[in-house]
Amino acid sequence: MDRVLQTITRNNLIKRGDIIGIGVSGGIDSMALLHFLNENREKLDIEIVAITVDHNLRPTSSSDCQFVIDYCRANHIRCHKFSVEAGKTAKEKNIGIEQAAREVRYGVFEALIKKGIVDKIALAHHQGDQAETILLHLLRGAGLSGASGMEYMRDNIYIRPMLDISKEDVSRYAYSNGIEHVEDETNQDSTYSRNFIRNKIMPLLRKKFPAVDQNLVNFGKACKEDDNYILSHTSFDAIMHEENTVKIPLTYFIYAPSVTNRMIIKALASLNVLTDIERKHINLIKDLANAENGKKIDLPHNVTAVKEYEYITLHHKVKKTISETYPIKTGEVDFAGMHQFTVKRTKNFGLKPGVMLMDTKKIPQDAIWRVRQKGDMFEKFGGGTKPLRSYLIDQKVPARLRDTLPVLASGNEILCVLGVEISEKVKIDANTKMAYAISFKKSK
Repeated sequence: MDRVLQTITRNNLIKRGDIIGIGVSGGIDSMALLHFLNENREKLDIEIVAITVDHNLRPTSSSDCQFVIDYCRANHIRCHKFSVEAGKTAKEKNIGIEQAAREVRYGVFEALIKKGIVDKIALAHHQGDQAETILLHLLRGAGLSGASGMEYMRDNIYIRPMLDISKEDVSRYAYSNGIEHVEDETNQDSTYSRNFIRNKIMPLLRKKFPAVDQNLVNFGKACKEDDNYILSHTSFDAIMHEENTVKIPLTYFIYAPSVTNRMIIKALASLNVLTDIERKHINLIKDLANAENGKKIDLPHNVTAVKEYEYITLHHKVKKTISETYPIKTGEVDFAGMHQFTVKRTKNFGLKPGVMLMDTKKIPQDAIWRVRQKGDMFEKFGGGTKPLRSYLIDQKVPARLRDTLPVLASGNEILCVLGVEISEKVKIDANTKMAYAISFKKSK
């Protein structure tokens, strides 16, 4: 296990004084990592904290966590146990059990990081896990990025100190140090993709190609080097980030595929979506560039990709029906938790960016803020009346925003479309004494 210390030093995984949280399931790999870091905590000048998560997917999961707790108590190691509902998450998000378990587990890790309880999270992946990951990604149609496998350190938080040692090295260390562990019975269930690779495919490959693990890992390192080179020559400045939304200009879809693919992967990563994304999904997104406006596709993790005029937009699907109405009055308006704007009275009629002016005398008493309805009509600034639906299309307001966009309405007469335009009927003129100034952040 000296190579573990070498990996830590060579990749700067740990700094002196770090509090290292260790993900411990009770299996042989995580128990070996826990023992090793505990034995070397003074040499590394660190504190360690065991983190065990009960996913509530197996009858024995609670007892496995208790095994970890008992071990930590006997060895004077601080331990935190968490119980999560991975099955419920899988149903709610319509994702696989493996992915759901990972999401809730990492949710626990991230909460501990944010609260300052730990500085980093150590994970017990070894060389065999890396080889399996690379092969699995290749079988799912990954490019260079996916074929690179797992990183020694991700986001300066997640570290994998054992990534350079084999499963056999881990097992020898555990047995030579008398480290007890528990067995997860689901590890033998080859209906899970990872277990299928581990239990069925890799043993056959090792018989025919004894160096398959090392060769796959070397291939992954070569892919990582090439991927890093391409990334270093790719600018992502044109990607536009909004809440739950990322937009890529269509002009980037005429670049070389190696650039366009990485733009898409970068955009998906900013939405925290990369797992379960395959080559076919990347190609479907690229096909949207030549599709008609409004064409959309559904992606894993409740994400939609849609062509919106000059952009390909990726966003988490948030379907919200807004029935609330708000009177026109001064003050801050939190419109259904989706739009915030401010209404003030003013005698200063100078035009300012992000501010709309309406003559207070011209606004009917029954005017309210609401979302669009069937039959709404809008008289544009400067004249010309149109159905609101047609007007929003003309203004290239994305379809995903039209049903949540605040409008000021008197009956079916629209007086203002927030952030877009005011009606001719409420504009200020030479006779205006007082105006409403509506300050907003424009939706894109």
